[in-house]
Amino acid sequence: MPLFKKGLPKVLVPEKLSPDGLALLRSSLDVDERKGLTPEELLEIIPNYEALLVRSETKVTATVLQAARNLKVVARAGVGVDNVDVEEATKLGIVVCNSPSGNIGAAAEHTIALLMAMARKIPEGCASLKHGKWERSKFVGVEVKGKVLGIVGLGKVGLTVARLAKGLGMNVHALDPYASPAVAASASVTLISSLSELLPSVDFLTIHTPLIASTRGMISDTELALMKPGSRILNVARGGTIDETALLAALESGHLGGAAIDVFTSEPPVSDSTASKLIAHPRAVVTPHLGASTVEAQENVSVDVCQQVLEILAGSLPRSAVNAPIILPEEYKKLQPFVRLVEKLGSLYTQHYAGSPGGSMTLNTFDLIYKGEVAGINNTAPLFAALIKGLLSPISSTEGININIVNAELVARERGIFVSEQRSRDPADESSYSSLVTLVARPPSRASSRAPAGDVAGGVAQAQHQRIISGTCSGDQPLITRLGRFEASFEPNGTLLICENYDSPGKIGVVGSILGREGVNINFMTVAPVSSKLIAGSDVTDIKVTKETLTEEDNPISKEALMILGIDRSVSPKVTTDLVKEGGVLSACAVTL
Repeated sequence: MPLFKKGLPKVLVPEKLSPDGLALLRSSLDVDERKGLTPEELLEIIPNYEALLVRSETKVTATVLQAARNLKVVARAGVGVDNVDVEEATKLGIVVCNSPSGNIGAAAEHTIALLMAMARKIPEGCASLKHGKWERSKFVGVEVKGKVLGIVGLGKVGLTVARLAKGLGMNVHALDPYASPAVAASASVTLISSLSELLPSVDFLTIHTPLIASTRGMISDTELALMKPGSRILNVARGGTIDETALLAALESGHLGGAAIDVFTSEPPVSDSTASKLIAHPRAVVTPHLGASTVEAQENVSVDVCQQVLEILAGSLPRSAVNAPIILPEEYKKLQPFVRLVEKLGSLYTQHYAGSPGGSMTLNTFDLIYKGEVAGINNTAPLFAALIKGLLSPISSTEGININIVNAELVARERGIFVSEQRSRDPADESSYSSLVTLVARPPSRASSRAPAGDVAGGVAQAQHQRIISGTCSGDQPLITRLGRFEASFEPNGTLLICENYDSPGKIGVVGSILGREGVNINFMTVAPVSSKLIAGSDVTDIKVTKETLTEEDNPISKEALMILGIDRSVSPKVTTDLVKEGGVLSACAVTL
């Protein structure tokens, strides 16, 4: 057993951290460096500590967290927290924090380094010279000055890349529905509303988005064909956002002048895989996931998380919590299910209505309406923070956007997102639900990021262009009760395929056949009909209709339905395209919740 300094909070450090970060901790904490712990050893000693600092090797499982009866914070020296069971930590009231900005500069600089190496054929020239050749005429490159750089995802990394590119004399266009026009203008970035408009205009394209259902394979055959002949593409974000098979084909055909790739679908790539063939291609500049691999980035993230541990153990709210916002213990049990629900509402809105590449610019003004018992909760700041996190997480890279109760309003203001919180203590519209939360997206009409919460008599304002999602909680489980015009009842978990179609015999079989052909298993299926209130003409919030047109027996609106399928993995854009072309559905999209 380790020997502890009496009276000081104890922190366990099982992996290498920078000396400066450790020195910060030792100023007021009892630091125990225990490198090379086995899972069994970690489980045995973890009850002694109030803080745990890890990098990527230590697996902080639910079992470890449940045994850590004194643990207050788990800090990850880096961006991702894949090795931490964040859901279990949230249930136990343990803060999980990371360093969201420590490697932003490193990732942006690596993007520019690959761009320049690709443009000037530096790797090829270096290899040729090392082999004793002198082939100046063989490695003629292109200048980047005056060229157009397209950026998909204008988060912290994307914005830094844009500023560096402007310094090289490039013209920068970007696609990000939630990017602040003012911030973009200050960086001299032209915002583009769709992928189909962006791609034909660029000489270089770089991706800076997370990997979710709507971004997996977002750049595939169709998108690559829209790019100029001889244009070049980069990925220093997430493997899988660019379809590796399509990219390889575009390089082999000569349509693309080059590719610079730092991340792959499988790392390290399997021998003879598409990724390995891409790596071997003569027009591909590749690196082994080095975006954050600088001395400074490693030092920055270590110092940053050590400072956060000190602040959290001193009682301050976390700066970069990746789990639910900190709330008072007596409010935690009542509020926590709704925190998860509201985040799911925001994420579902972005992915279903506005998250697909090439989709139209999303609305950025929202009503968040609490009805029934949930309207009596005084502390709605965590719900506001959960909404902003849900809206942004699917569309912007996670670096620098770890949204919590401290920074949610600032992030909303920076991104031009306006939220009006409204309450009605009357029972929820659906009599079977004691509480109901409704998210309404509409054209902007307010000038502040968060309007004061007020009381409303009930219902939402009727407007032609609104988008509406409602949900409730069944115990601790979020449940979606309405999606657009449709009455629903499904749990927003995992990967979902949402198909809008006319409710007719055989539709399920056709959709199942297409998914089966792609090796996709269906875990569950539910059908959501058009709202009975809409059919009756009493609820016209999603489309412009009248009671007379809706009550006609042959009106097609009354025959529409949503088919919601829980599937076992993400699907490519080809699957959703085939569902529309072959399956006869009106529209299809995949979301990850």
